[in-house]
Amino acid sequence: MSKQEHIVWHDQSVSRSEREEKQGHPGLVLWFTGLSGSGKSTLANALDRLLFEKEKRTYVLDGDNVRHGLNQDLGFTAEDRQENIRRISEVAKLFADAGTIVSTAFISPYAADREQAKQLIGEETFVEVFVQCDLDTCEERDPKGLYRKARTGEIPSFTGISAPYEEPEAPKIVVNTAEQTVEETVQTIIQELQSTYNITLN
Repeated sequence: MSKQEHIVWHDQSVSRSEREEKQGHPGLVLWFTGLSGSGKSTLANALDRLLFEKEKRTYVLDGDNVRHGLNQDLGFTAEDRQENIRRISEVAKLFADAGTIVSTAFISPYAADREQAKQLIGEETFVEVFVQCDLDTCEERDPKGLYRKARTGEIPSFTGISAPYEEPEAPKIVVNTAEQTVEETVQTIIQELQSTYNITLN
């Protein structure tokens, strides 16, 4: 017997389009991907603050924060990483359906997992933001001391050191935090949101 056999989808009385019309902007998932230390969480939160102050409905789903709760049972094997991304994709999809601009800050190192997230969330809603930063700069920053631990073998399967990171081939937005300031990278993202998704910041 399937676990889903007796489960039936229940339509909601308020549609996504109604929520978006009332809020004045579409629901989107800004999927920040990049190496540890590249600045994903910093950028996601800086963007969130700017959009919030412009009275947009926003939220940030941060990789570490989600692993403290929803995904605390998952490790860092390829299989666990895949399930981590699947779960957060489902959550992000719900946020977008509610008309929220949600920023997700996850390394999400595998292209196949990001593609699965895009297909689950929907191509028109999924905005892949590649936070580009060379490994040397990320390791020099090492805000959580993770690279040091990875180099000494304390953390196995660490992305960029003992596990691969597959760069996006055609992301919607690319920023380079080794060459741009936080303010510059946020403005790059804002320009794309304005030109492609008609999000006004009056």
